Amino acid sequence: MILRFPFLLLLLALPALSARAQSVAPTATRNLLPVPTEVRWGKSSLPWKATLRPQMEGPVDSMVAAAVLRTLNRLHRNGAAAPPNTALPLQIRYGRTGHAEAFDEERYSLRVTPMGVTIDAPTTLGVLRALATLEQLPEPQGRHSVLPEVDITDQPRFPWRGLLMDAARHFMPVAVIKRNLDAMAAVKLNVFHWHLADDQGFRVESSKLPNLHTIGGSGQFYTQAQVRDVVRYAQARGIRVIPEFDVPGHATAWLAAYPQLASNDSIYGVSPRWGVLNIAMDPTKETTYALLDTLFGEMTPLFPDPYFHIGGDENDGRQWRRNPTIVQFMRDHSMLNAKGQPDKHQLQTYFNRRVLSMVQRYGKKMVGWDEILGPGLPTDAVIQSWRGKKGLYDAAKAGHQALLSNGYYIDLYLTAASHYLPDPLPADAPLTEDEKKRILGGEATMWAEFADSVIVDSRIWPRAAAVAERLWSAQRVADVADMYRRLPAVSRQLETLGLMHRRAPEQLLLQLAGGPTQIAPLRTFAEVLEPVKEYKRHFQGFKYTTQTPLNRLVDAAPAESEVARLFSTRVDSLLALLKSARGQLPRTPAARQLVQQLSTQLRTWQLNDVQVQPILAANPTLREYTVLSSQLSAASTLGLARLVQLEKGVAPSPEWYAIAAKQLEAAKAPAGQAELAVVPALRRLVGDR
Repeated sequence: MILRFPFLLLLLALPALSARAQSVAPTATRNLLPVPTEVRWGKSSLPWKATLRPQMEGPVDSMVAAAVLRTLNRLHRNGAAAPPNTALPLQIRYGRTGHAEAFDEERYSLRVTPMGVTIDAPTTLGVLRALATLEQLPEPQGRHSVLPEVDITDQPRFPWRGLLMDAARHFMPVAVIKRNLDAMAAVKLNVFHWHLADDQGFRVESSKLPNLHTIGGSGQFYTQAQVRDVVRYAQARGIRVIPEFDVPGHATAWLAAYPQLASNDSIYGVSPRWGVLNIAMDPTKETTYALLDTLFGEMTPLFPDPYFHIGGDENDGRQWRRNPTIVQFMRDHSMLNAKGQPDKHQLQTYFNRRVLSMVQRYGKKMVGWDEILGPGLPTDAVIQSWRGKKGLYDAAKAGHQALLSNGYYIDLYLTAASHYLPDPLPADAPLTEDEKKRILGGEATMWAEFADSVIVDSRIWPRAAAVAERLWSAQRVADVADMYRRLPAVSRQLETLGLMHRRAPEQLLLQLAGGPTQIAPLRTFAEVLEPVKEYKRHFQGFKYTTQTPLNRLVDAAPAESEVARLFSTRVDSLLALLKSARGQLPRTPAARQLVQQLSTQLRTWQLNDVQVQPILAANPTLREYTVLSSQLSAASTLGLARLVQLEKGVAPSPEWYAIAAKQLEAAKAPAGQAELAVVPALRRLVGDR
């Protein structure tokens, strides 16, 4: 299809328009997430009855055509079957087909008026990002929804905006992968990092090394046809697929399949245990590299992206130091530290160089975790830093392209705010301008020790959207409160795409409650629980393995309790009013409303214990949580008492404070690997002397 001359002028004008937009703050974010570079809202809207008929100007592209159809169907505005001249135009103009793996441009402009919708972009990738924004625009108007009048100019801050999903610890069926790809596209993430091999499983069919998937995969693996299907599905949404085959550590499943890879004489099975096992391949055997070369030669064509992840993390070298043959190899090759002792870091660098040359021979760029960074590592290797900013900056200073994942570990049950604030390139980054250009972006990481295919959506979404905004939007976009205001709208949108982040926990609660008539009290209790943070679930009296069902109350509890967060926000608002009034509760409508809202919530929790205790007692898997319900009720009683004191202007006695402090300290204790998310806010409300 021949492009019209006016569009060529538009393409020439886009860079200048984009540069100008960098300095203009959005007038309002509404429900847009990520926040676009520049937004100008009008006063009108596209009528709710109006349908849209696509008009394409650009090279014929079946993926764009399919994406447009998806968007129109989701907006319920598909005018393809409408009578002639009744549908408004959806004018889409683009210059060429974009390729995400080539870091092609994703910028776009989007205009909605009462007369139709216009999208302009240099590439089809920009069209896909514009469609994602268009799907976030609908606003309610009575019983219907309208598309508000708006003019948007947008482009990403970083070219690499990823989500890692771990299919090795718990296998994730293709349907789970695909719906998460849909969610990624909705928030403009563009790199799917597929963690496919670890101690607990090898998940891709290999015709040349079949033991890897038959033994290492324990019967759960992706066929090569399924891999190609996922890659096509991702490409149609402007998403790259980068595989990770972790070596030389995290390799127990490899060793179970091919024992000759081992660094000692042990025979391994696929590990049922979690944690860092410190089991590694032998890097001194040529047979190790021959096997890896065979696998990589088969896998690299399966994944067309130019980047190929080899892991390289968490190998402490203990097996190497305990093997006399490997120790002698290090001595023979002068791999010694300053004290003249064998140095495992130098041996791993040797291994990395061998693997890098192998990957390069197949036309790929190697990516590895920050442990692979060291003297002598060629700058062709890309470093993904999970341990901190230091690894990110060290990599850039050493000439490597680099990615940040530290701060974006969404499997740790931390808040969306904690993932929203870390920035790969903060204003004070100690890098030169050339070094800053090597920071490609970052990735949210979803490790799956405590997330199976049923609940994994609820552990990713909607918090991953906060990371998506950090990596797409301008650096100045950093309003935590506004991010939280918009996050529920994104969550609702994702549910319409088929995500199970809400429905799966609700179904689990239904099963635990024993039926719909019992679920309300259990839901009231569960929605203020959160799993214990970071990796504490490994160390609280319950032994998890790969076979442990993830069907307890801790698995139905939200990663971040929205109910507890709103309660905390109201507590802080009340305390701010108290501070401004020098400790006296002001008699204003705002203060009365806050007290009423807090009192209503606290009474709900106080009274819920009587209703939920019989449910907890009736189910053996729920009984461990009875103490938390009792503590919630008792802590709520304290909170209510404190509100009464504030209303009356009565200062609590030292004895009351002491009793309250003891009670709230007891309420902090976890049970069943879960904890009460409202305790910190209650401690602030109750205060101290």
